[in-house]
Amino acid sequence: MDLSSKLITWYTENKRDLPWRNTTDAYTIWLSEIILQQTRVEQGLPYFNRFLERYSTVTDFAAAPEDDILKLWQGLGYYSRGRNMLKTAQLVQEHYNGVFPVKYEQLLRLKGIGEYTAAAVSSFAANEAKAVVDGNVYRVLARYYGIDEPINLPKGKKLFQQLADEVLDQERPGLHNQAMMEFGAMLCKPRNPACGICPVRLSCVAFKLNSTTALPVKVNKIKKRVRFFNYLLNIADDKLVLNKRDESGIWANMYDLPLFESDRQLTPYEVLDIAEVQEYFGEKLKIKYNSPVVKHVLTHQGLFIQFIVIEEKPIKMKPEWFFTNVADLEKLALPKPIFIFIKYFFNF
Repeated sequence: MDLSSKLITWYTENKRDLPWRNTTDAYTIWLSEIILQQTRVEQGLPYFNRFLERYSTVTDFAAAPEDDILKLWQGLGYYSRGRNMLKTAQLVQEHYNGVFPVKYEQLLRLKGIGEYTAAAVSSFAANEAKAVVDGNVYRVLARYYGIDEPINLPKGKKLFQQLADEVLDQERPGLHNQAMMEFGAMLCKPRNPACGICPVRLSCVAFKLNSTTALPVKVNKIKKRVRFFNYLLNIADDKLVLNKRDESGIWANMYDLPLFESDRQLTPYEVLDIAEVQEYFGEKLKIKYNSPVVKHVLTHQGLFIQFIVIEEKPIKMKPEWFFTNVADLEKLALPKPIFIFIKYFFNF
């Protein structure tokens, strides 16, 4: 029995009962795949259920305001995924009359859908013979065949895609892809893989050579940018100033507080001495509360964030600033660290 057959047998006996596995509806499958990108199933499942309950069809999704999508997405990170989903839904509504495409080549032309997602949707919805290659598949193939080519370099990506295509069960591509990914998620895990109960361990190179911890190989080529964010809260009569972010940057089109970025970690009083702070908030400010510095890690950036609550006084407003009621904060799409602080400070 070949690798694919063994994994499919294992999968049929051990798979998790997940809602997107009980349908061939391309819209539902696409929704799950985007939400679960770089997100654990346990974290993503509640989001999937909320999105599907709110927008049961791609037509419903396409008609949604972006603010509503971002609010529903809040806490998942990588907010460009949510924005791209809305654009994809609108394209499907416009060009496919609200019928989500299932062909690989058609899917690739949609916003935010790359080779992996196109292969997943087309194979699960229409059984198209396209092999998916995600982190789980990289790990299973690298260990089983003993491949030490870095998975995040062009040569390695090409090699693993070719290998995935070769081992793909042409008659059962959707089942094969599900089995490969589930096996990587449940047994052939990044840390502490369950080799003792693995159905393919006797033919696995990494198991034979005791090298599971060394595979797959990934070259660390990302140098994180370190940034220091200083947020100011000015609260008066249950109103506070919020900032509407533009379409660029890490939290595009979301809402946060007036931000003053510095090139190093500043004390709260040093923040109040920044010329731009004094221009908009005035001089001789009094601090009512300042939070501990919180570290927030993104893929390419490490943010060190502090919140400073100042005395109530008139301020000069920037065009992108506006007043909102504290009670309305829960309705807005806020970046995760902002939402956590707001929830704590106002005891939501």
